[in-house]
Amino acid sequence: MARTVITFGTFDVFHVGHLRVIERAAALGDRLVVGVSADELNLRKKGREPVFSQSERLAIVAALKPVDEVFVEESLELKRDYILQHGADVLVMGDDWSGRFDEFEDICEVVYLPRTPAISTTALIEKISSAT
Repeated sequence: MARTVITFGTFDVFHVGHLRVIERAAALGDRLVVGVSADELNLRKKGREPVFSQSERLAIVAALKPVDEVFVEESLELKRDYILQHGADVLVMGDDWSGRFDEFEDICEVVYLPRTPAISTTALIEKISSAT
């Protein structure tokens, strides 16, 4: 039986760390579904709008070979609904969220992957901003 993996992220200023988590998530199943944070959710979560718009970020993630489906994540509180709606067998998150989603172990396997060292969108934005 095919295993569906689901993961979530903003995926702004797409970098190799994003690619690695998507590749590693895809390797855990047969089908990868990715929830891309809505602009409004990102504003609430991080206190700033993404550099790339929601539609641009959706297009970038959808174009990646390992990704089978993308959707807009409107709310962090709807994770359980998204997992059930997409029939996910595995939820993959970065280890910076370690333990935060263990409550979903009643409906799917929960895996926290180590982040790519020394790479973050925030750090990239700060580096680019300071170079001007």
